Amino acid sequence: MGPVLAGVLQLLALIAALALCYVPLGNYMAKVYTSDKHWRVEKWIYKGIGANPDTEMRWPAYLRGVLAFSAAGILFLYLLQRLQGVLPGSLGFQAIDPDQAFNTAVSFVTNTNWQSYYGEQAMGHVVQTAGLAVQNFVSAAVGIAVAVALVRGFARSRTGDLGNFWADLVRGTIRILVPLAAVAAIVLVALGAIQNFSGIHEVGQFMGGSQQWNGGAVASQEAIKELGTNGGGYFNANSAHPFENPSPFSNLLEIFLILLIPFALTRTFGVMVGSVKQGYAILATMGTIWVGFVALMMWTEFAHHGPAFQIAGGAMEGKEVRFGVGGSSIFAVSTTLTSTGAVDSFHSSFTGLGGGITMLSMMLGEIAPGGTGSGLYGILILAIIAVFIAGLMVGRTPEYLGKKIGSREIKLAAIYILITPALVLVFTAFAMALPTPGNSMTNSGAHGFSEILYAYTSAANNNGSAFAGLNADTQWFNTTLGLAMLFGRFLPMVFVLALAGSLAEQKPVPVTAGTLRTEKPLFTGLLVGAILIITGLTYFPALALGPLAEGLAS
Repeated sequence: MGPVLAGVLQLLALIAALALCYVPLGNYMAKVYTSDKHWRVEKWIYKGIGANPDTEMRWPAYLRGVLAFSAAGILFLYLLQRLQGVLPGSLGFQAIDPDQAFNTAVSFVTNTNWQSYYGEQAMGHVVQTAGLAVQNFVSAAVGIAVAVALVRGFARSRTGDLGNFWADLVRGTIRILVPLAAVAAIVLVALGAIQNFSGIHEVGQFMGGSQQWNGGAVASQEAIKELGTNGGGYFNANSAHPFENPSPFSNLLEIFLILLIPFALTRTFGVMVGSVKQGYAILATMGTIWVGFVALMMWTEFAHHGPAFQIAGGAMEGKEVRFGVGGSSIFAVSTTLTSTGAVDSFHSSFTGLGGGITMLSMMLGEIAPGGTGSGLYGILILAIIAVFIAGLMVGRTPEYLGKKIGSREIKLAAIYILITPALVLVFTAFAMALPTPGNSMTNSGAHGFSEILYAYTSAANNNGSAFAGLNADTQWFNTTLGLAMLFGRFLPMVFVLALAGSLAEQKPVPVTAGTLRTEKPLFTGLLVGAILIITGLTYFPALALGPLAEGLAS
């Protein structure tokens, strides 16, 4: 079997598996967030935190819950790292430096999981499990909760109530993420991923010196790392490490976990708004972009430029032989089109255009299918923009799902789509203009610029992957990337929840002959076009200086 055919068959198998899970998981998640019953363990949690899960919240109260919970998470994780030297199970590792502890705490609480450290050489068992792994669960649950609040804004009318944040957070964690992650962890162990709490030990002599490895609860963390679109690796090599991702089958499983919830949430959306066809329209948009980007990535990486590439079956530099070009291409696109950031290959070693595709995937806003929750609310914001554009074309007041898109709604949506590009481009400009940050670049020219552009794109979009040629463990990058992650996560949520509150207060508009049918293929095409045009106009100059210049020169 040739490498191209192998890559295509992997893609088809992945699509089939996602299709089988789409309806049951989507329906189940809709039931979770619409049920009025509480599990016993959930009642214990509500009692422990002093929350009344039956109290409805308007959007300011919902937002306060999101921010308060996330702030407490950042503080706890920061202190856990700073106290690591005196904690049991630290493996002899000392406390993390303040700037790196801040960066890491913000990174995991914002569902970014950017890592400017070597996991196996910096974090002990307690920090990894009680700190990082816990945030992998709850940060994903926060994202889903905000998405569900926006869906309720479309589904409800004449009320400003969006549900209860604490109930949504607990249910997302207990009923969805924990069971799915537990099953996935068992499967990963069966496939060869490690799961233990062993200490540091030598594994042999290499080139005149010894090599040391430590064990850890890797499979359990790997499961929620992918399922919650987090991305932080237990080891520095991330999902290229055989302890995390031992085989081609586990590689395909991890891609499946990355895409599972974001795609299924479109079904949840359709069920909750009372029209599954609306969910299919959003799914079609996400799927079109994802399949298109995977095909484009495979084409760039399988292109044979010289005998070395021909013998290897494609651009194999920086890729694991056990995954090949096909598996690595699918993984790279899936992890950057979601907010995952996990990697099974070295993105910096992709072809110039291939590296550009990973950047463009993030620049789209990670909406195809995006992160757990963040992908759904991101694409719904862009759907509002697309409806507004269509309304301008035909001279009608734009409507979406029976709600008028007036000046307030379009202002909130417009501000949302401007926040992340502003963070990316402003921080990149400062890093390139100041003398010190440039010293962290391994390469010069277009590729060096791409290293910095990729870093801030990854941070502001809460992705977490890196070109890896950049030395990001400096006070400048730890601080500025931390701020980009913080603002890139929570500022958009402010406008998402404000928009949800505005929509929930509206009276439904009846469907007429002039209403744009947003469940039809025409709207899907309009939405795909709007996404690509908005992104292109925003980021094209920066891409032209980096990956496009490098790709055209090669």
